[in-house]
Amino acid sequence: MSLPDFLLNGPKSSTTTVALAHGASAPMNSLYMQAFAEGLAYRGFQVARFEFPYMHERCQTGIKKPPNRAPILLETWAAVIDHFRPDNLIIGGKSMGGRIASMSAAEYELKNTPVKGVVCLGYPFHPTGKPEKLRTEHLVSLITPTLICQGERDTLGTLEDVKSYSLSKSIRYHWLTDGDHGFKPRKKSGVTEQQNWDSAMDAIATFAGDL
Repeated sequence: MSLPDFLLNGPKSSTTTVALAHGASAPMNSLYMQAFAEGLAYRGFQVARFEFPYMHERCQTGIKKPPNRAPILLETWAAVIDHFRPDNLIIGGKSMGGRIASMSAAEYELKNTPVKGVVCLGYPFHPTGKPEKLRTEHLVSLITPTLICQGERDTLGTLEDVKSYSLSKSIRYHWLTDGDHGFKPRKKSGVTEQQNWDSAMDAIATFAGDL
């Protein structure tokens, strides 16, 4: 697997690099990904964004294709992790990107070369409308410190849903007030989307500082 191209933000001198992968439907330069990259860079991290092969091809050709199968996504993450120092690296991303990052972290635990931490921005605990099909098998025994930032009313894992899951104690959660899968709240909540984004970024900075 060749190394993907990176979009870099933040100081190269940072002691921690945060590598972020996009979700299933939007590229690494989407408004959401750009906001988190710039926000975390402002908080002192070097942030490296990249795209999985299917998304890179889509951006080159304009032809939409479904995500690559899991082995290709995991191979891409492995190339990214090996490019940086795993012990200096937090991996994560939006939805699918964060899910595959957490799966990669579990694989690197088996190699005894664990990454520093994992950050998931809206973890897809189950497919849309299929709460019985959980995507949590690897999260039960995950050792790598992990932060899941999740909207309280995320249809892929609400606050009430996640409370019922028995997952690893290495996972901590940061709940975004009335947030959906992208952390956007309803107007009646009294909270703005930007406030939820900032709250998630602050939580990531605190999480990284605790590692």
